[in-house]
Amino acid sequence: MIPRAKISAARGLALFIGGFLLLNLVGALRSPEFDANLWLLDLRWIPHWLGQAFLLGSALFLLAFGLRATPSLWLRLLTATFSLLLMCIALTNTAQFYVLLARHALTTVIPIPLSLFFSIAFGLIAVVSFGRSPQFRASSAPRAVIRDFVRPLLVCAACILLFPLAQMFCFGKTDYRRPADVIVVFGASAYADGRPSDALADRVRTACRLYQQGYATKLLFSGGPGDGAVHETEAMKRMALRLGIKEEDIFLDKAGLNTQATVNNTSRLLKNMHAGRVLVVSHFYHLPRIKLAYQRAGWDVFTVPARESYVLRQTPFNMAREVVALWVYYLRPLA
Repeated sequence: MIPRAKISAARGLALFIGGFLLLNLVGALRSPEFDANLWLLDLRWIPHWLGQAFLLGSALFLLAFGLRATPSLWLRLLTATFSLLLMCIALTNTAQFYVLLARHALTTVIPIPLSLFFSIAFGLIAVVSFGRSPQFRASSAPRAVIRDFVRPLLVCAACILLFPLAQMFCFGKTDYRRPADVIVVFGASAYADGRPSDALADRVRTACRLYQQGYATKLLFSGGPGDGAVHETEAMKRMALRLGIKEEDIFLDKAGLNTQATVNNTSRLLKNMHAGRVLVVSHFYHLPRIKLAYQRAGWDVFTVPARESYVLRQTPFNMAREVVALWVYYLRPLA
């Protein structure tokens, strides 16, 4: 007998994953060059139409399984089959991550890829789908009906909150540095006296180290107005010059008022610079949204988390803001 708590967990996970897959499939109709489902599964090794069809079938069966307290036998079997296939793909993606880690193609302080969590989730859904039987039919008592409906929704809501946090720690904390043409550095506050804030200094310092280590020959600073007369990008440039960067290798985007504006502006500049490979530097909690925005703009950038001199006091607030901002970016193609 499978415990009801495990059944509720499997249904909640199925609701979240199915909904996320479907959301991104619909979004891909508006942004065909971008596939946000890469955060879950990398299917670029098969024809695009086949991958999309497989994800659509997976999404529909997962949603149906999550919504129905008493799924039919055929629905359970199909859900289990798709879940097992999804688990195998996620495990393959996990193995690829550890191969890259072993080859030092990336470094991370949290050596756990997102795909490992999803492979566990798919495995749980498959086990529950195979194991459920008529003995697990929902009770007709009103409280039991509400419980069977609410518990999966609570699990799904928890996933909505935890997924962006997992992206920040698993992806954001991973350093994908490699030789590139340009390093894009996202701005942060510059004080009224022209000094860069601690967050901004961490980002500039990290980018300058990459430049000095030979990873790129150009720095592109993007930001908005500072707290005083000195623009964020001017504060960044001054610091970079003090660190020994050549002035002719520094480029500025003074209209980077927010993340999307920076992505839009730098995309045009990078194209004019004939840049091929691009590194992006910001804080770990910011990098998933940056990656998402650049992918949607047609750029597959490589992210490098800023090396923090100490843990910033506002980090919890910034992470909470990113949870909301990431979902806004996922939903944006539907607007």
